Amino acid sequence: MRSIFHNRMKPELVAPCGMNCNVCSGYLAYSHHLPKKRGKIHHCEGCLPGEKNCAFLKRRCAKIGDRRIRFCFECDGFPCERLETLDARYRKKYGVSLIGNLREIKESGINDFLVRQKKAFKCDRCDGVVSIHNGKCYRCDKIESWKG
Repeated sequence: MRSIFHNRMKPELVAPCGMNCNVCSGYLAYSHHLPKKRGKIHHCEGCLPGEKNCAFLKRRCAKIGDRRIRFCFECDGFPCERLETLDARYRKKYGVSLIGNLREIKESGINDFLVRQKKAFKCDRCDGVVSIHNGKCYRCDKIESWKG
């Protein structure tokens, strides 16, 4: 089955916090129509498309909650303590800085950022996308859980 994700990374799938939902295991399961398995395969259509704002920051940030800003770098308080905590977790677990992503988007724009992301997360076997969370391609690999 051809994925809706195959041809391009969607700008609307980059969350305000800098997480690229295009490479998230929850989004990849959703976009590849994998059957949900309670407790095993997590599905998500992305923070913004799902009207969730930012799953990690929305409760603590009024600017994101009422959509006064698109990305956290637009805020005078950037980076806030909550974003720094989230960034530290992603750097430790996945080797990716969300604050770094935001700075890259601010400097070079969302389209250039997504071009680099597509190259960084490209599956060498099928030209699909490898998940940031489990390193698996949702077209080539057997997926049994959202992180493994």
